[in-house]
Amino acid sequence: MEILKSIIENFKHEPLFMWSILLTSVVGMAIAVERLIYVQSAASLDKDAFMNRVFAQILKGNLQGAIQVCMQTENPLTEIVKEGLIAVANNKSAEEVQTAMDAVALREIPKLEKRTSLLALTSNLATLIGLLGTIAGLIGAFKAVAGVSPDQKAAMLSSSISLAMNCTAFGLFVAIPLLALFGYIQTRATETVDDIHEVAVRTLNFILSNRSKFTKMDKPYWLAAAVAAEKKVLMPN
Repeated sequence: MEILKSIIENFKHEPLFMWSILLTSVVGMAIAVERLIYVQSAASLDKDAFMNRVFAQILKGNLQGAIQVCMQTENPLTEIVKEGLIAVANNKSAEEVQTAMDAVALREIPKLEKRTSLLALTSNLATLIGLLGTIAGLIGAFKAVAGVSPDQKAAMLSSSISLAMNCTAFGLFVAIPLLALFGYIQTRATETVDDIHEVAVRTLNFILSNRSKFTKMDKPYWLAAAVAAEKKVLMPN
């Protein structure tokens, strides 16, 4: 494409601004890839299938089985549900179970949202650097033609303006995909956070309404189970 050739050519004329935009692009794409991988991993869990498996164990009065279901997948949702189940297993009150789940939610939710705003920042930076490069190029172009004869002035000015506009074009070329990725990642993260809140409330209500099905367990055993769950290690028989 002609515009790509023109942009590449402009690296020779305005290297400071063009390389700055390219660096912004690299940083933005690195953040986008990392966030995409994390958010997609967090959102990949089939919450309904997971909840059905957990609820099935709860209805059997099998808290250990429900915790084992949570331990099979490392995910913000499973971590929150697991913490609630461990709290119930340790004979905590309803308020303490809620507090335990909220504490994990406060730890996991920021992980979904962190660095996402940097995508919007890098997108805006690319646009602004491009505009600054264009303005600097225009200033240089008008200065350059100040002492040129009138018959050459028009041709030289149009050529200089064309090169200067490439900075804005390159800035937009970088900014638009970054802004699109920001919107997508933010939407997926918001959906996952909403799922976390929904599952936390559903699980808490279901556990408390079926608490009578759980047989009284030895508390030290369940404290050990909690430690094993945190370490992602299965307890020995």
